[in-house]
Amino acid sequence: MNSIPLLSRPLEPDHLTLVARQALEQAKLKRGVEILSEEVEERHRLIVGESAEMKEAVDLAKKAAASSATVLLLGESGTGKEIFARNIHNWSERKDKPFVTINCVGLSKELLESELFGHEQGSFTGAHQRKRGKLELVDGGTVFFDEIGDISQELQAKLLRFLQEREFERVGGTTSISVDVRVVAATNRNLEVALEKGLFREDLYHRLNVVAVSLPPLRERREDIGVLSQYFLRKYSVAARRNVSEISTRAVGKLTAYNWPGNVRELANVIERAVVLGSGSTVNLDDLPSRIAAGKPAAASDTLSYREGLIAARKGLVLKALSRTQGNRSAAAKVLGLEAKYLLKLMKSLGIE
Repeated sequence: MNSIPLLSRPLEPDHLTLVARQALEQAKLKRGVEILSEEVEERHRLIVGESAEMKEAVDLAKKAAASSATVLLLGESGTGKEIFARNIHNWSERKDKPFVTINCVGLSKELLESELFGHEQGSFTGAHQRKRGKLELVDGGTVFFDEIGDISQELQAKLLRFLQEREFERVGGTTSISVDVRVVAATNRNLEVALEKGLFREDLYHRLNVVAVSLPPLRERREDIGVLSQYFLRKYSVAARRNVSEISTRAVGKLTAYNWPGNVRELANVIERAVVLGSGSTVNLDDLPSRIAAGKPAAASDTLSYREGLIAARKGLVLKALSRTQGNRSAAAKVLGLEAKYLLKLMKSLGIE
């Protein structure tokens, strides 16, 4: 006769509660990872566009990702440099390893040094125990130095040694620590101007500038504004639990005409505001900020003369080349297929400083 197995001791209510709680936490954690993956995948779609400039930047970043070369991302604030950095990591063989962002702005030299390299116990006031720095924790993965142009000159020297040797010492330590780390850096500053002023080390610049990827500002990829606006519309409609599904033709026209000094980040804020404050299922002209709704189209007016049109076109080409080369006139001349001396004369005639 089969007998029902007996428990050696009755289960305590507290034990049952603990098991149930752990199971619930695991389920929440799993769902949280799924949601995070979905969000990351959605965010990464922001770098894709119809413009030739963005496609060129993506192609170059993908080629760089296949190697371990250091990548320098150049572009204005809000153009998506961190998203590009994350994509370079995810396109690489290091995608299953850590990705860490280090913001070089807003931290004192001491705090940033400790953040990077870690410190030994007692190395400074408040260092009550040993701390491993982010470079040590990201071993095998990718470290992203955001706004590298703002790093202090003293730290520039230490960072240079790390880039050369992939070794460092904790603050207050004497033992060299070796790591295998991919480096991606970004800045919205013109580093060549910083070099001329003695604010940035030339040797560090060349170590960082192995593969340079220039991200175009939104005003130079207007054909992407509609796609990005629809993406943000879906995103913020879900977040706000609103059924906003369209952007009117007039509103799209104003969005496309605006120059977007804050780039993609500013566009995201404008669409979120329209979703939150709007009353219908369509984003209309009245839902846009006055600076955009009342703005003039970016295209030339009907009264523009042929000569004025030529001058405007030539000036636009030169400015675009200078933007792409971060103000390097020699490089801009090569992009345009011009002699450097002729470009200087052209810039002077067009009133470009």
